[in-house]
Amino acid sequence: MKSNYAVILLLIAVLAAFGCTKSAETASMDKEGLGMEKESMMAKEGFEMMDGKMFMVNDKTKAQAMMENDAILGDGTKVMTNGKVIRKDGTEFMLKDGESIWMDGSFMKAGEMMENENMEKESADPEAMMEGYKGKVLAGTASQYLEFNKADYEKALKENKKILLYFYANWCPICKAEQPETFAAFNELSDPDLIGFRANYKDSETDDDEEALAKQYGVAYQHTKVILKDGKMAGKWPDSWKKQRYLDELAKV
Repeated sequence: MKSNYAVILLLIAVLAAFGCTKSAETASMDKEGLGMEKESMMAKEGFEMMDGKMFMVNDKTKAQAMMENDAILGDGTKVMTNGKVIRKDGTEFMLKDGESIWMDGSFMKAGEMMENENMEKESADPEAMMEGYKGKVLAGTASQYLEFNKADYEKALKENKKILLYFYANWCPICKAEQPETFAAFNELSDPDLIGFRANYKDSETDDDEEALAKQYGVAYQHTKVILKDGKMAGKWPDSWKKQRYLDELAKV
């Protein structure tokens, strides 16, 4: 009996030790997972200077909110509401329009975030070229939004597509802030007879074809939208739109 009792006590001790080890492992895994999740979130959130004001931004959700208080980033960098950045080593600089700094301490120049998003989209989708069209796909599947080139534009006209032209300047904070709304609209649209083109306007990437296009439709400001139906202009708007406005206006065409 004593021998059996000793065996039972030994088994209980072994099971207890095993349970403590598994609990420690589980806690360690949970902690590691939370750390990875936190690091991932840090990379998606940050601060951007737009039109002379600092905004808190989320690259994943595209949410924006005015920055009200100074912030400390994950690497110890201090970001102030006036756009001043102070690194942990004492280095200081001011953010310019379109420049951003992220919770992991990484810095991006104007337009760099948009370029990275496009590169990620292309690498994730090897078929990111619309059949028969050569331009880079910025958004959309059935209704696609492409970087402008003359050959694609003329092809769309010949096919009698309904066309949205967005006149974009890479130095324009309103254009940059509005593009996520444009992308979201085209990602939701499902009309194969509708296509969009982003044409550069009076910036470092504007070519002769885009300059002629702007002159043809009397475009005087960046972020102007022109909608064409049956090859003719159905409307022109210089104001900034949210996703729903795009959906509403394009539904009328």
